[in-house]
Amino acid sequence: MTIKHDVKDLSLAPQGKLRIEWAERDMPVLRLVRERFEREKPLQGVRLSACLHVTTETANLARTLQAGGAQVVLCASNPLSTQDDVAASLVVDYGIPTFAIKGEDHDTYYAHLKAALAHNPQVTMDDGADLVTGLLKTRADLIPGMYGSTEETTTGVIRLRAMAADGVIKFPVIAVNDAITKHFFDNRYGTGQSTIDGILRATNRLLAGSTFVVGGYGWCSKGIAMRAAGMGANVIITEVDPFRALEAVMDGYRVMPMRQAAQIADFIVTSTGNKNVVDRDDLEVIKDGCIIANSGHFNVEINIPALEAMAVNRREIRWQTVEYTLADGRRVYLLGEGRLINLASAEGHPASVMDMSFANQALAAEYLVKHGHELEYRVYPVPAELDRQIANLKLKAMGVEIDVLTEEQEAYLSSWEAGT
Repeated sequence: MTIKHDVKDLSLAPQGKLRIEWAERDMPVLRLVRERFEREKPLQGVRLSACLHVTTETANLARTLQAGGAQVVLCASNPLSTQDDVAASLVVDYGIPTFAIKGEDHDTYYAHLKAALAHNPQVTMDDGADLVTGLLKTRADLIPGMYGSTEETTTGVIRLRAMAADGVIKFPVIAVNDAITKHFFDNRYGTGQSTIDGILRATNRLLAGSTFVVGGYGWCSKGIAMRAAGMGANVIITEVDPFRALEAVMDGYRVMPMRQAAQIADFIVTSTGNKNVVDRDDLEVIKDGCIIANSGHFNVEINIPALEAMAVNRREIRWQTVEYTLADGRRVYLLGEGRLINLASAEGHPASVMDMSFANQALAAEYLVKHGHELEYRVYPVPAELDRQIANLKLKAMGVEIDVLTEEQEAYLSSWEAGT
C-alpha cells in the first residue's frame, strides 16, 4: 500500500530510523506506555492527526499512538523544525502518512495542515494550535465526531484559552503544556539546553562574559537564563509581570525594560508567546553586533518587518545567521529567521525530557477517547493522576526511590485536631 506523504527524500529513511532508535533508548516512560498500548489498544480505529515538530522524539510518540491502534497522520508545526530523515523513516519504516519538509514555504505549510485535516481526525494534537484553528475555520463538519484535542505549547494554550473565552471551541482540549511533568522539565530544562545549543551551532560565539538578555521569565525563559548564566554570561531579564520580575531579581538577575537592555546586549533571546517583544524602538537603539534569536513558538516575538524596513543591507553571513546593516552602520544578526532557534539550528529538546511530555500526550489522547464526550467545551489541565503516574514512572526509570507516607502521617495530614 502506498502511504500518502510529502517529505523531502525517502532515501533518507535508513539514517532517520537509526536516529529514532537512538532517541527511543532515552524515552523509557513512553516505552512503557507503548508496551501497554500494544496490549490494550485503547485507541483502536481512532483517526488522529498531529501537527507537531517532526523530530526523532515525535516519531516515537507517533509509534506509540500507532501501537495503541490509532490511525495517525503527522504534519509539521513549524517550517524549520522538521528533521527530513525522520520524516522519511516515518513513511518508509512505520507506514505513517507524514507531511513535513524542513524549510517549507508558507503555502506548503498550510497545504500540509490541510492534508492532516483531510484525514477527518477524531483527535488532534497541536504545537501552537494551528491544526485546531484550521479545523474550526475550514472543517467545521468534523466537530461532531471529535473526542477532543491536546496542546503542547505555551503559545498554543494562550490561543486556545482565547478561543474558549470567545466561545468558539466546540470540543474539549487538554493543555499538555501545563502538566507539571511537561512545563517544569520540558520547558525549563529542555528549552534551556536546546536554545543555547541552537545559538551556539548558528554562531559559534562564546557566552562567557557576554551580556545575555532573555525576554520573559516564564518556565522556558527561566531555563534559558539558567543555562546562559551557567556558561558565564551576565544575564538580564525583561518582563511585564511584576511577580515574575521580582522572582528574577531574587534569582540574582538584573531586570530592566527591553529598550534599556538592548543598548548593552550581546545576545537577546525571546521566549514569551507574545509579539514584538523586540520592537522597532528597541532596534533603534540596539547595540552594534547584537545577536537576536527567538525560542517562542511563532516568529512574531521579534519585529522582523521593522528590522527589514530599517536595514540598508542584508546578507546571510553564515548558516541560519542573517546580518542586517542599519543606516548608521550598526549590524544586527538574526538567527533562524526568528523561528524556534532550538529547532531551526539544533535538534530540539533531548529525548529524556520529551519522554515525559510525549507520555502526557499519549495518555491525554487515551483520556479523551474514554471521556471526551462527557467533558465541557473548554481547556482542561492534564488529570493530576496521569501527571503523577508519569512522574513515578520517570523516577523508576532513573533508579530513584522516594519515601511513602505512613498511615500515621496520612492521618495527621487529614486531621485538623492536632496542634502545638
